[in-house]
Amino acid sequence: MIEIINLSKSFTGAKVLDNLNLIINSGEVIVIIGRSGCGKSVLLKHIIGLIKPDMGQVIIDGNDMTRLEEYEMDKLRLSFGMLFQGAALFDSMTVGENVGFKLREHTDISDSEIRKKVADALELVGLKGIENLMPSELSGGMKKRVGLGRAICNNPKIILYDEPTTGLDPIMADAINGLIADLNNKLNVTSIVVTHDMVSAFKIADRIAMLYKGKIITIGTPDEIKNTKDPIVKQFITGAAKGPITEDA
Repeated sequence: MIEIINLSKSFTGAKVLDNLNLIINSGEVIVIIGRSGCGKSVLLKHIIGLIKPDMGQVIIDGNDMTRLEEYEMDKLRLSFGMLFQGAALFDSMTVGENVGFKLREHTDISDSEIRKKVADALELVGLKGIENLMPSELSGGMKKRVGLGRAICNNPKIILYDEPTTGLDPIMADAINGLIADLNNKLNVTSIVVTHDMVSAFKIADRIAMLYKGKIITIGTPDEIKNTKDPIVKQFITGAAKGPITEDA
């Protein structure tokens, strides 16, 4: 589904991505872990075409995002859904208007069809019948689920998750993790999750990749990552204060 080849990006002389290579298989949940500020969100923005690389390619379903015209990129982006870290709901819109926003902006389907798709998406995330509520009436966990409803409303092929459990208590974080795994199976999508939450990573991932100093330094199943001998990966997943990561900082 996605092939990232020799991807490099610098900001004001600081290299964030450094000849990064990664293959993401169709239908899998891949979790990208790494320290805050290591470039996980920058990688997501390259995948969806919001940032142009200094060098390298991002190939989505056979299309090189780095070579597309803007109108071609906009068309390809319709196959994506995205759950933002803070849910990113429009405060002045109802839940239903938020969830159906992409359909109203980018399709010509009827209002009744949009309402049906919105209702179906909200039911899938466990929020049936709340279309008329405002974001200010929602809890943090509900906002995340509404954001997830918006991400799936247009039947995407790929869903991107930017720190989906940030700001949630452990119980709600576990509920979101369960939703991500459940929706991936029900909708047959490819899911890319960036996080530093190892509980979440181990629960939902088919494979886990670690981003460190601009490169993917390891990739494997949750069990392979748990049993790693790599001192950098081991320090990160155990949260140890001392180790090679601390010494490099």
